[in-house]
Amino acid sequence: MEVFTKTEHHKDRSVMQTVRTFTVRPSLPEPLQDLQVIARNLYWSWHYEISEIFRRIDYDLWKQCAHNPVKMLGMVSQARLEDLAHNEGFIYQLRQARETLNRTLDSPSWYNKIYAREGHSALIAYFSAEFGVHESLPIYSGGLGMLAGDHLKSASDLGIPLVGVGLMYQKGYFRQYLNTDGWQQEHYFDNDFHNMPLEMVYKEGGHPLTVNVQFPDRTVQVQVWKASIGRTPLYLMDTNVPANSMQDRAITQSLYGGDSETRICQELVLGIGGLKALFAMNLEPTVCHMNEGHAAFMALERVRKLRSRHNMSFEEAFETARASNIFTVHTPVAAGNDEFPVEMIDKYLGHFYGTLGINREQFLALGRVHPQDNHESFKMPVLAIRMAAYRNGVSQLHGEVSRKIWSGLWPQLPVSEVPINSITNGVHAMTWTSAEMNSLYERYLGSRWAEEVIDKSIWHNLDQVPDEELWRIHQRCKERLVAFTRTRLKRQLQRRGAFHTELSWAEEVLDPEALTVGFARRFATYKRGNLLLREPQRLIKLLTNTETPVQFIFAGKAHPRDTAGKEIIRQLVHFASENPEIRRRLIFLEDYDMDSARYLVQGVDVWLNNPRRPMEASGTSGMKAAMNGVLNVSTLDGWWCEGYIPDCGWIIGAGEEYDDLSYQDQVESQAIYNLLEQEIVPLFFNRAKDRLPRRWIRRMKNTIKWCAPRFNTSRMVAEYTRKFYSSADTKWSELTADGMERVKKLAAWRNAVRQNWKDLEIRNVEIKNVEGEVFDGYGSQPELGVGSQVQVLARVHLGRLNPEDVSVQIYYGRVDSNGKIEDGQVVETTYVENSLEPDRVATFTGAIPCRMSGRHGFAIRILPRHPDLVEPYEPGMILWESN
Repeated sequence: MEVFTKTEHHKDRSVMQTVRTFTVRPSLPEPLQDLQVIARNLYWSWHYEISEIFRRIDYDLWKQCAHNPVKMLGMVSQARLEDLAHNEGFIYQLRQARETLNRTLDSPSWYNKIYAREGHSALIAYFSAEFGVHESLPIYSGGLGMLAGDHLKSASDLGIPLVGVGLMYQKGYFRQYLNTDGWQQEHYFDNDFHNMPLEMVYKEGGHPLTVNVQFPDRTVQVQVWKASIGRTPLYLMDTNVPANSMQDRAITQSLYGGDSETRICQELVLGIGGLKALFAMNLEPTVCHMNEGHAAFMALERVRKLRSRHNMSFEEAFETARASNIFTVHTPVAAGNDEFPVEMIDKYLGHFYGTLGINREQFLALGRVHPQDNHESFKMPVLAIRMAAYRNGVSQLHGEVSRKIWSGLWPQLPVSEVPINSITNGVHAMTWTSAEMNSLYERYLGSRWAEEVIDKSIWHNLDQVPDEELWRIHQRCKERLVAFTRTRLKRQLQRRGAFHTELSWAEEVLDPEALTVGFARRFATYKRGNLLLREPQRLIKLLTNTETPVQFIFAGKAHPRDTAGKEIIRQLVHFASENPEIRRRLIFLEDYDMDSARYLVQGVDVWLNNPRRPMEASGTSGMKAAMNGVLNVSTLDGWWCEGYIPDCGWIIGAGEEYDDLSYQDQVESQAIYNLLEQEIVPLFFNRAKDRLPRRWIRRMKNTIKWCAPRFNTSRMVAEYTRKFYSSADTKWSELTADGMERVKKLAAWRNAVRQNWKDLEIRNVEIKNVEGEVFDGYGSQPELGVGSQVQVLARVHLGRLNPEDVSVQIYYGRVDSNGKIEDGQVVETTYVENSLEPDRVATFTGAIPCRMSGRHGFAIRILPRHPDLVEPYEPGMILWESN
């Protein structure tokens, strides 16, 4: 047994105590020392053959410890450890696991082969308020955290030089249970950090590393924990430090708990404290990625750090930081984003204004859509958007929605050109694929299938998989889900004090042969978890049909303050309890987490998702189900707009959006029942003589072949690297070279252009056809043939600017009945050499291709141009031609 001691002074209202603490670690025999190394790197969480080692030690204890190997090693008996130390088979398996881990950590990576630059060390810092890596590290609530955890795993797989930065919550997210009325209750458990796959970060000399974050009238100390996710470290900020007041120790107590004051404190610790911690560990990021707006204060700290270290102006530091900041927005409605009243910003960040070299008005403008509106609150996504040169939504549809939501930041741009891109989410294949499916993929796709998951060609090998084999694996996963559900349900009933007869009922719920539909996600109202209850008789008929039995499993949590979401859960529970004939066929599983999610996405037949379009940013649970051959039924929202193909799953409706929400619910609930009754149920029970649903199995294979190579985080992280990380890292290197000389020139240039922008004027525009005839495009309009070109000449008064300072563009396209350009495209003009006249008027020329017939039009606009600009769209610096 190893013991480490320290002294903490704990101040109570009535008693001053000195508590001497010590840490006890497992005493592992020498042959088992590698267990400690393997347990503390969460690489095992997505490699079944490695986690199998811990199951083999003591399977019951493994389950009792919620699959936490660090905790389990501290509880297993010394006799069992000594026995394993002399078990040659176990020692061989342990040695193989350690070698696999070492090989992964040391092997050349995809990133190094393609993007590594000699003499340069890139470092991407990925900030997120939650990370869903594994249930043994419960610092997640839902989809945002699941995505962040999968992002880190794929970063490890691909060898991206990335570190995660988050918060280490003392109580994590709440544990859910239902009272006898079916109403959600919340319970919080303390996380025992010392019995989790974590390590505290220490300074040289053995003391915990801490950083200070300035708060009103006080300084808050933040200590740092490290979780290893394969090659990727995750650093977690923790304010539960003896030097802090009890109030400040509670800042990182719970995820999404407390009021707006708690939220802003957490976001200061995440953004400012997180970046300070990286610097304290000599980790200086070249790229910073904000996963949602919670971490946007990081961008301000980055500017402050640049100013203090390099004696830069705000404009210079802003240019440098912004050029290598990335912001991923997840929320599809403006009202769902973090924002704080101005008074709270003054309170918590008033001291920060001067350190940035700007005044209060300039600071508040960074977080406002309309900077001149003194009544507008300070919005975290707006801060992140303004402070990042790269921005994206998380599906193609969500990118469109985000461009509309935030178009007010670029009022002079068409919505389609608002600079918010799309990178569709994915899921980590190895994490969410069942062990049996993983073995099947290894047999038919190759042992390296997970490394080649984005290669569409390998997935065609699924056609070689016998239907019997795939169906047998799926049925095994379903049987495991049924067993898990019965055990979990029995535990739920025991907690409520149920009678023995009810407990025996729990052992009989669900039928492994029935069509099983899963609905598991956050219970927000727009996700409509109670949509099926609009037609109760049709639901009862489905659930009581003994010839073609159907059953539903629901799971998910409502936010503690979401009363409407809790009511939806209550309605489902009441519906099942008030209709005894369906109680075994409609189940609500309490306390949805990563463990239960794996059982569900691997074991159901159909994954149901019915959000109101376009409220679902992406959704990833359906992707996880698809990896296991589960068929999706969903409204055309989020990822399913890209994931649906006709012989793969089903769509509810055709992507309509409604003003009358009640009518929408009526129409779409009927659509679900029509699909179930007329297509899904008959297809599932359409069996050949060998009792195999071969047409259903064909859809399973089609689902995997289409979804697996497209909706995985290997593709997603590689896309972030190709589109954002590599470009941002290169730009950082360029701008910070030679004593920041280049960025100083860029900032000076931008200031000069902004001061002289008002003098720009588009004097006149001419159109020439192929015969050289000149038209103005108003009174006189040319007619041209398809395949020809329109020559455009624009004369621009530049004032004090030079031709190379501006980009004169032709914005063209088809013209609608209101005279507006539809789906506009851009042609860059070129400056006509030596055309600059003494009065500072220059000529620019370009050509519009005529690719199709109809009424077309164009407009001339001017944007700033500089080789170091990441993007040319600068609010207030876009000039359109006017009559």
